[in-house]
Amino acid sequence: MSSDQVLAGQAPADETPSTEIHRYGPMTTPTHPLALAPVTAPPATVDGFVKEFLRELNTGQGVALSRSTVNDQYLALARTVRHYLMARWLETTRHQRETKEKAVGYLSAEYLLGRQLGNALLATDLGEIAEKAMAACGLDLVTLRAQEVEPGLGNGGLGRLAACFVDSLATMSIPCIGYGIRYEYGIFKQTFVDGRQVEQPDTWLSLGEPWGFPHPEAAVQVDFGGYTETYRDGDVERTRWVPSWNVLGLPYNYMVPGYQNGRVNTLRLWSAQATKAFDLAIFNAGDYAEAVRAQTFAENITKVLYPEDSTPQGKELRLQQQYFFVACSIRDFINQVMEPGFDLHDLPERVTFQLNDTHPVIAVPELMRILVDEHKWEWDEAWDVTKRCFAYTCHTLLPEALEVWPVDLLGRLLPRHLEIIYQINDAFLAEVRERFPNDELRARSMSIVTDYPDRSVRMAYLATVAGMKVNGVAALHSQLLADKVLPAFSEYWPEKFTNVTNGVTPRRFLRLANPWLSQLITDALGVGWVTDLDRLAELEPYAQDEDFRKAFREAKQTNKERLYALLRARDGIELSGDHLLDVMVKRLHEYKRQTLKILHIVSLYEQIIHERVDPTTITPRTVVFGAKAAPGYRLAKEIIYLINKVGETVNTDPRVAGRLQIAFPANYNVTLAEKLIPAADLSEQISLAGMEASGTGNMKFALNGALTIGTDDGANVEIRQLVGDDNFFGFGMTEPEVAALGASGYQPGSYYESNPQLKAAIDLIASGAFSGGDRNAFEPVVSNLLYHDRFMALADFASYVDAQAAVEAAYADQEAWSKMAILNVARTGFFSSDRSMRDYLSRIWRA
Repeated sequence: MSSDQVLAGQAPADETPSTEIHRYGPMTTPTHPLALAPVTAPPATVDGFVKEFLRELNTGQGVALSRSTVNDQYLALARTVRHYLMARWLETTRHQRETKEKAVGYLSAEYLLGRQLGNALLATDLGEIAEKAMAACGLDLVTLRAQEVEPGLGNGGLGRLAACFVDSLATMSIPCIGYGIRYEYGIFKQTFVDGRQVEQPDTWLSLGEPWGFPHPEAAVQVDFGGYTETYRDGDVERTRWVPSWNVLGLPYNYMVPGYQNGRVNTLRLWSAQATKAFDLAIFNAGDYAEAVRAQTFAENITKVLYPEDSTPQGKELRLQQQYFFVACSIRDFINQVMEPGFDLHDLPERVTFQLNDTHPVIAVPELMRILVDEHKWEWDEAWDVTKRCFAYTCHTLLPEALEVWPVDLLGRLLPRHLEIIYQINDAFLAEVRERFPNDELRARSMSIVTDYPDRSVRMAYLATVAGMKVNGVAALHSQLLADKVLPAFSEYWPEKFTNVTNGVTPRRFLRLANPWLSQLITDALGVGWVTDLDRLAELEPYAQDEDFRKAFREAKQTNKERLYALLRARDGIELSGDHLLDVMVKRLHEYKRQTLKILHIVSLYEQIIHERVDPTTITPRTVVFGAKAAPGYRLAKEIIYLINKVGETVNTDPRVAGRLQIAFPANYNVTLAEKLIPAADLSEQISLAGMEASGTGNMKFALNGALTIGTDDGANVEIRQLVGDDNFFGFGMTEPEVAALGASGYQPGSYYESNPQLKAAIDLIASGAFSGGDRNAFEPVVSNLLYHDRFMALADFASYVDAQAAVEAAYADQEAWSKMAILNVARTGFFSSDRSMRDYLSRIWRA
């Protein structure tokens, strides 16, 4: 065998490889001396970076610099930075194999990562070198960074939280593999046509994607359908699954670098492929569509994030997605991450699988199936290991958001898993009945399988029964989770329930997104705060420093100017530079109450045009919305339409020119958030108390010096406690007051009739003033508010308007406002995702 063959990784024709293929390298010691040499990064100099960049451009992209496009240049730059991370990544995986430290397997259907290039440059401390190197090549680093297409692999807070958590675990040098799905199109790209949301495919892969490493040799087969049968295994009767079809899960590895610490963890995302993608005989017979039918069917599984599930086909595809990625992930960890010969009885000492919401809960019966059916363990033995491997994070208080799968669908798609769920449930209910022998109602209420309204499996219940811990994501949410969502379970297992308040990574959402404020903080505190956000408390005395307040305002103004330039170029939106910037960005959902914000705007506008308020007496204000509505969420789409139409009218009315403006840039994402959040003056966190689990946007705004107007909901409660009532604009009912009003029979019409300001605003919307005279244009929204108003926007309207008046009074004194904003930054270091990870480690993972 020649040395060239060795270097190319080839085996001669008469030999076969003697070791199994393993993605972390061969399991036997290589003999060729070059194979023993460690991978090294290029020199961290401008010259070294230029040489590596040109090599990638020439040999990777196949073009000379003089003939390259901006996309060629971006891809070469990304691969150059990737090269600097490779040695650290390989060393991290080697160290993990050798030390056998306990790891976190983070199972999440969403990872809203944002652009990777800037984060990688920050993590490697190569930003300045890369900028100089690109300049030496006649290129602009800012332009190349802007070329990157953000991967839309998440919907909102859930996916952004997962991305923050894996960032923090890498920065804290905690072993972690994030597992998820590599959606081909991800969440849709939002556009507006005549004010209405129109969804377009998010083609984030179309220009190339340099961060993922495909490993087709490590593909995992995932089975579906079929039936189960019993058979004799000696003296034991066992069950086996006989599936009717299958797909392959192809892993793509992504590097997750820690912040300048040499640690690089892994995010492993799965893409579905057909096991038999192409039938040549059928193709040659002329039926070209049928020849690739299996491929098309398989690839549908990872085509888009959250397929519309209002149809039976959509529901089935969602369940396919969920089982597909957890089956790949559990198999991967057991067969690839664990060393050969590993005793699975010790699995709880090597991993905790964190279930990020109910989407991955089907992993519980999957691990049981592997242990009982494939490894032929006894049931109790397998259950003991399984229930020590999983922990469950609940992210909602809304019953409709707790997934429930019809038994007939589960039985058709995953028949063996349904049997295992039944067995888990039978054993659990036997325990409940033994502990409470005369309380059958309790047993029925705790059953994983329910018969009402249809026979279904309650996935949150399964996760609670199987998980060693169940946590909420803010203090109030965790309390309500235990008291109202899963009360019977929290009474049964009080020690299982705990709280871990969410957090955000200060690397992306402060250091990277807000370089001007970050530099101001560094000038005041020195280095080190980026990984120790508690140090922000040292900023408190600076709130009394006039020069610091001035520099703080200058940083905020710089952020505003950057945002306005972006919106001008991106959306053709022109904003005024001297307005209070009032921002509400989040998923469009009724409980988040974008309707309450638009009612406030319409009320203000109505008073101005009817000359009850002199526009020169109000604080000039620009309100920026950012939100996507789920494709099948009709009322949410109607609310978007209303906001856009109100904006069209207000923005062109000379009676409010210079005093009130509305902007709704389409396709809000992480990239836009990184520009919008640092620029904001006011953060709108106005969900009905008791509805929002936590929120993370509220934390990002506060850390970047925006003041919050908000209800006592989710993490708002903790923000208010930390920053103080004097630095927070609170309003609205408390959660007990909301519950009492609901119990007494909430009548939204009574608030409409008794509040002239509210009535005038709703009547103006209904009059056709914002729709060219069409009185029916916003009928769905108006009728919902007047006759349903599930989330009590009308009940909180008066309190909200009063709080907004307090905002205007405070903003009029810029010195006082700056002091309040600085104290918000100084007192919210608690909301670092690093702290969240420490809480998970101490309270749940014990890693």
